[in-house]
Amino acid sequence: MKVEKELLKAVVAIARQSDNLEELDLFFQEIFTPGELADLSLRWKLLTDLDRGMTQRKIAEKYGISLCKITRGSKILKKKNSIVFKILRQAVKAVDKGEKIDTRK
Repeated sequence: MKVEKELLKAVVAIARQSDNLEELDLFFQEIFTPGELADLSLRWKLLTDLDRGMTQRKIAEKYGISLCKITRGSKILKKKNSIVFKILRQAVKAVDKGEKIDTRK
């Protein structure tokens, strides 16, 4: 299922207008169910762990998840021109340096 362009525009507008993480957190809590947020958070964590070199088996053990979920993330990161890989790398660098994330680079 494709994400509606209007939703994407709204999320981008909110993120660009606000450095207020609490406001963004509340927006996500209102629009997503707790289960959806948990899935999204888990996906980001496993992608980050993969990018940092953790093995799939260690990640499966760490989060109590199947290798299938992790393999999907691994394939995404290996895909040529992956936007997830690009954003993840920028986010990890920015967070490690305490900087803002700029995905327009």
